[in-house]
Amino acid sequence: MIDISTLNTGLYIGGEWHDARETFTTLNPATGQPLADLAAADASDVDAAVSAATTAFRGDWGALAPSRKGALLNKLADLVERDVEQLAALESLDMGRPVGMSAAMMIPNLIGTLRYYAGWADKINGELIANDGYMGGPVPTHAYTRREPLGVVAAIVPWNAPLMILGWKLAPALACGNTVIIKPAEDASLSILRLAELVTEAGFPPGTVNVLPGVGKVAGEALALHPGIKKISFTGSTVTGRAILQNSAVNFKRTALELGGKAPQIIFDDANLEAAIQGTAMGLFFNQGEVCAAGTRVIVHRKVYDAVIDGLKGAAQAQVIGDPFDPSTTMGPLVNERQRDRVLEYMKTGAGEGADVITGGSAPEGPGFFVEPTVLAGSNEMTVAREEIFGPVGVVIPFDSDEEAIALANDNQYGLSATVWTSDVTRAHTISAKVEAGAIGVNGWSPLAPQLPWGGVKASGVGRELGFEGILSYTETKTVTVVL
Repeated sequence: MIDISTLNTGLYIGGEWHDARETFTTLNPATGQPLADLAAADASDVDAAVSAATTAFRGDWGALAPSRKGALLNKLADLVERDVEQLAALESLDMGRPVGMSAAMMIPNLIGTLRYYAGWADKINGELIANDGYMGGPVPTHAYTRREPLGVVAAIVPWNAPLMILGWKLAPALACGNTVIIKPAEDASLSILRLAELVTEAGFPPGTVNVLPGVGKVAGEALALHPGIKKISFTGSTVTGRAILQNSAVNFKRTALELGGKAPQIIFDDANLEAAIQGTAMGLFFNQGEVCAAGTRVIVHRKVYDAVIDGLKGAAQAQVIGDPFDPSTTMGPLVNERQRDRVLEYMKTGAGEGADVITGGSAPEGPGFFVEPTVLAGSNEMTVAREEIFGPVGVVIPFDSDEEAIALANDNQYGLSATVWTSDVTRAHTISAKVEAGAIGVNGWSPLAPQLPWGGVKASGVGRELGFEGILSYTETKTVTVVL
C-alpha cells in the first residue's frame, strides 16, 4: 500500500504550498475508513490563486517561447511516466478503481494528452484574410487573425477519472499559453496534488498551475463567479453544470461543460455477438460503471435479445469484486457511501417498476462501498433507463427495426456518446449519423484518444475537449487590419 503521509495536501498557489483555514477528511472507499485530511479552499484562496495565475500569465509564463511551453509539457509527461505506478496507486486508493486499470489505461491517457498538446504549442497560428479593401473601397489592406490565449482558466475535475480528465483540460490550456487553476473533486484529490508536485519538479514558472482542493459549493462556486477567470471547464453532473453556467454568465466567461450521460449501445442482429457482448459489458462495468459515457442502455435486436441477456449475465457474474490492489480484482468499490446508496436505490426502483433482475441487484456483505454488477431487462420508459445511475447497472431493451432502434436511442435527455454494433458498414454510417450524441463508437465502446474531439449534446453539455477543438476552445481570435 502506498504511503500518503509525505504527500502535500494543502493549497498549491504560486508554486508554493499553503495551509487553508479549514480542512476536510476523505475516506478510503474500499474500507470506509479515513484516508486523508485535505485543505478546503475558500473564496479568499481563489482570489490568491487568480492573482498568482494572472501574474504568471502576464509575466514569466506569458513571455516563454511557445517551443519552451511545449518542452515543459513534455517534461511533465516524462515525470508522469516515471511515476505512473505511484499515481495509479493514489488514484485507486482515492476512488476505488482497480490499480491495474489505472496504470494501464487512465494514467497513460494523461501522458498521451500532454505529449499531443506539447506538439501543438508552437503551431497555433492565425491566417491571412483576403478582402475588398478599406471599407470596401480602393485602398488596400493587410488583414490577418491571431490566436491568443484567454488568460486564467479554471478546470473543475470529477472524481471518476481525475488525472485523465484533468489532462484534457490542462494540456490544451497550457499549450495555448493560458494559466490554470485546478479544482479537484472532494472525493479524489490525491493524484492531482501529486501532479502539482511534478509541476514544480518540471520547472513551470510559479503560478502557471495552481491546485485548490476543497468543497465544490465553496471553491467551485467562487471560481465560476470570479471576474479574473476567463473560462471554466467542468466535467460532472448536469445539475452542477447548470449552476456553473448560470454563475459564469454573470461576467460572460467561456464555459465547456461535459455533463451526464445515458449512452445507448445498439446491438443489431448482424453484429459479431461475442465481440458485442464483451464490448458492451466493458461499457457497463468499466470503472465500476462510474463513467459519464457508460453504455447503460443496451438496445438489442429481438432476434439476438436472449443471447445478449445470457452473455451479459455471464459477464456480470464473472466480475471479481474486491480490494483495488488485489491483482484478481476487476471491480472495486464505488467512490463513497452516498453514491453506493444512490445506486442501490436505483436498483430498487427498477425492480419496483417491473424490470427483471437478470443478475445482481444488491450490495455484498462487508466493509466498503461495493455493489454487485447488475443487469436488468426492461423498457426505455423506466427510471433506470431515463436517469444517469453512475454505477454498474445496465438495462437491456429489445427493438425490431432500425427506425425503432434510432428512436429508442434518441429518446433521452442525454447525448454524450453511443455505440453501434453491426457488421454492415452502410448501417454503421447511417445509424451513426442519426443518433443524437457527441461521439459514436462503431464496434467498440467509447474510443478515447487525445486526437479525437470529445463532448456532448442536449443535457450532456456544451463545448468540446481534445483534438484541434481543444486548441480552438482555449484561444481567442483577434483580427488585425492594416490600411496600406
